[in-house]
Amino acid sequence: MKELVLNMMEELQGNVGVYYKDLITGESFGIRADEQYLAASVIKLMVLLEAFKQESQGKISFDQLVEINGSDKLPSCGSLTYMHNGLKVTIMDLCVLMIIQSDNTATNIMIKLLGMDAINTTIKELGFERTKLNRLLFDSEEQKKGKENYISPMEMGIFLEKLYKGELISEKASLAMLDIMKKQQLNHKIPYYIPKAVKIAHKTGEDDGITNDVALVFSEKPFIICFTAYGTNVQMTEEFYRKSAKLCYDLSMKR
Repeated sequence: MKELVLNMMEELQGNVGVYYKDLITGESFGIRADEQYLAASVIKLMVLLEAFKQESQGKISFDQLVEINGSDKLPSCGSLTYMHNGLKVTIMDLCVLMIIQSDNTATNIMIKLLGMDAINTTIKELGFERTKLNRLLFDSEEQKKGKENYISPMEMGIFLEKLYKGELISEKASLAMLDIMKKQQLNHKIPYYIPKAVKIAHKTGEDDGITNDVALVFSEKPFIICFTAYGTNVQMTEEFYRKSAKLCYDLSMKR
């Protein structure tokens, strides 16, 4: 499988990483999987994890209402930017929108509410060395200073496996996070060629020359597949993601 994926990568530009793990056999492989990549919106998974952690500790309530003001609104992905000022939504609403629509407004509100230091402490508690939240989204001043958010394909794969095993926060919390991820509405990468009946819990990330997708595929023989890339031709790379994910699915089903 690794050799077939490597062959498909030959014409790709930039820095591309892949991590795969069969959750039945334990077989895995990585291609530049332990390197650090620009996270884009995949970092939102770490924000989601911290929200569930703080809810379990009684620091926040998912039913707590948050008012959306004009100063909170960010461009691009999501719905909240287009809603009226003064709209009140729950923290759970923010968590769901942050993942299934990759809502940037919801994300920054959650980062401020939870605390960047707290999120990074939780990341470190997982043993992750490559993943880091260094700034809010669309913070151009911090970006000019060279601050970026980072992930690695392998660490995102470990995160997904822990969710699958019910090891993050609690079994109930792990299942709840996966349930949110299964409702993902941005499905033009990993899920594209996989049969629609197959449930996929995943999170995408995009920016100029950046495209990521990390997924737990709930086929009859479930597996994890994580893709990251920067400095790349996004259209070519995303087609590689689609074909590679389908290849992994087809080969896993034949075993």
